[in-house]
Amino acid sequence: MAKNAPPRWDRRMQQRLSRGEAAALGEMYDRFAALVHSQAHRMLDDEGAADLVTREVFAHVWENPDAYDPKQGSMRAWVAHLTHRESVRRLRRDADEDRDDPDDPDGLEERVRRATAAARADYIVSSMPAPLRAALELAYVRRRDYRQTAADLGVTEDEARRRLRLGLQLLSTARTRPLEGAPPPGYGRAL
Repeated sequence: MAKNAPPRWDRRMQQRLSRGEAAALGEMYDRFAALVHSQAHRMLDDEGAADLVTREVFAHVWENPDAYDPKQGSMRAWVAHLTHRESVRRLRRDADEDRDDPDDPDGLEERVRRATAAARADYIVSSMPAPLRAALELAYVRRRDYRQTAADLGVTEDEARRRLRLGLQLLSTARTRPLEGAPPPGYGRAL
């Protein structure tokens, strides 16, 4: 298989969706619904809005299966990109409806930036290798120092520090501002 070729599952799923197989949409929903809903909920902080975004994303996938470009990245990254785009659209629509001062778009933009950074952090954590994720969880969720983390993971202290440092470096990229119109990490290239 070529280095940049999409996984076989992604190619088969796109073909099945293009043929209009409802079972393919169900399989895709089972695989990605939790990702879509949690990303939308994280960005919108509203269960009902996250449910709506989830439905809208899968409706878009069903109606436009050929919009997925395997050359740009995995189907998972495409679905995450759709979720991000729809969540931002909903944030902007809600802000337009609730806006007290039409000359102050900074509040909305700040909310969009924070929501985007939070969604990117979630995406980074969910896609990082399990050893890094486990080290971060022990250190920052369970409040273990690097020595305790090393003992819990059964690795050397140097290896625990390395995993924590690398995990934190990956997470720090969530706060960087992507280029305008850039896809989320893992889906295509920023131009």
